[in-house]
Amino acid sequence: MDLAGALWRTLPWRALAAAGALGLLVAGAPLATGAEPAPWQTLLLLRGAALIGALGLAFLLDDPARHLTVPVPTPRLVRQVLRVALVAPLAVLWWTAALLLTPSASRPPAGGVTLEAVAVGALALAAAALAVRLTDEARPGPYVAAVLLLTAVLVPLLAPEDWALFVQAGDPRWSVGHDRWAVLAAAVALVGAVCGPEPLGRKAGR
Repeated sequence: MDLAGALWRTLPWRALAAAGALGLLVAGAPLATGAEPAPWQTLLLLRGAALIGALGLAFLLDDPARHLTVPVPTPRLVRQVLRVALVAPLAVLWWTAALLLTPSASRPPAGGVTLEAVAVGALALAAAALAVRLTDEARPGPYVAAVLLLTAVLVPLLAPEDWALFVQAGDPRWSVGHDRWAVLAAAVALVGAVCGPEPLGRKAGR
């Protein structure tokens, strides 16, 4: 419990709050303006909100005291998992609010778009874990967020047409596309778990 309290106080609340507020503003834009968006527009808004939320998660593993906590008995992977566990309930509530803010008439299937959000969030966390693993940077969040944003721009442009990741809800490839989203989420979660432990050579050197 003491560890959870200490980690709670060091979480990047400003980045998380800013991303959460902006994401809700994007999702709730039609409600605020009285617009009636088409289904593809609502899906685009939710995908944008998911990306903004993931940009906030890119800062989750930032730890200003990183170089002081290397010798502590609690492994780094455990500390990282606990950070995610502390934020996960808030992320669930935030995403539920984002879904409810969109017009029900044009809202895409919640399960599919939620899977996309989970995959993008997992990608952000895996990228952050990789940055912590490969560098000595205590706050890699800004760099991770920049890479994530660049990836979000390039993947839709460079991905083969038959990948069917970014399809509309009425597209026959919706189900197949979300099978790929599930594989992507599992793969990046595995990468994040592998990157969690402190490298033995680096720990011994310190």
